[in-house]
Amino acid sequence: MDFDQMTRRTVLGASLAAATVACAPKAMKSAASNSKIGVQLFSLPKMLEQDFAGSIAMLAKLGFREIEMFGPYGFSDPEQVANWAKVAPSLGFSGSGFFGKTLADVQAIMRDNGMTVPSMHTDIYTLQSRMGPLAEAAKALGATYVTLPAIPDEFRKGLDGYRRTADLFNSIGENAAKNGVKFGYHNHGYGLKAVDGIVPLDLLLERTDPAKVLLEMDVFWTVAGGADPVSYLKRHSGRYRMLHLKDMKTLRTFSGDGGTADQWIPLFESMTHVGNGALDIKSIITTAKAHGAQHFFVEQDLAADPKAQLGASADYLKTLDFG
Repeated sequence: MDFDQMTRRTVLGASLAAATVACAPKAMKSAASNSKIGVQLFSLPKMLEQDFAGSIAMLAKLGFREIEMFGPYGFSDPEQVANWAKVAPSLGFSGSGFFGKTLADVQAIMRDNGMTVPSMHTDIYTLQSRMGPLAEAAKALGATYVTLPAIPDEFRKGLDGYRRTADLFNSIGENAAKNGVKFGYHNHGYGLKAVDGIVPLDLLLERTDPAKVLLEMDVFWTVAGGADPVSYLKRHSGRYRMLHLKDMKTLRTFSGDGGTADQWIPLFESMTHVGNGALDIKSIITTAKAHGAQHFFVEQDLAADPKAQLGASADYLKTLDFG
């Protein structure tokens, strides 16, 4: 595998204790009364590396109540841990997972800040070979979902690649259930352009068991791939349990199928905080809630000013009626 492939595989693979009510900070008015808003930690890894506890406290003050973590973790597939150690410094940080904290430390920090952790992002190799320790950590943090943030390049070579991946997803989902957690798949923008008249993502969803493979929609990348988030939420009612929320300054789609870094990297400049762009976030959230979504994570990948940008997203979401 060359460095560029390893970088895409690892970054995509990364990109990515239940609290008591009595410990939680004062509830927000509107959205939080019906649905807690969350944040994916890949939005602020540099801050977390410098001061994990302080960063979680900052997120709580902004109004977030749920956290989605990203790997690799200490118990992850060893190759992924090694790859991350090589690639991450080029991103300006090296931390991931528990950022050097113990599981007990993370439990206490989340509890002290009124945070819950519904989902943990991880890689496909850890899901295959390290489900036991992954599920153990997830349950200790109160997480329901162990979530794959991206399908590596080598797993999506043509329609047959998606067919094989669907079979693998079913197997992972079954094993996750045996270990007391649920498997989720977070989409990027690839797989949304028809190949020989078949949309690969549709093929994947048709061939996976809805009881074993749940979904997390990234609204930005869904639009970038040329698809309609509302349509997918309705067509697969009950499967989309989580959403990644970020906005797009102006509507843009990939130059091709969205399967390579040279296509998706240029779109990062169009990413903005929720409520500051062209996406109909209100309709997407309303539809998602009506069709079973339970968790809404703001994700603005590697935000330049996390406090300001994530805070702006939180402020916008507080104005919505999640009903």
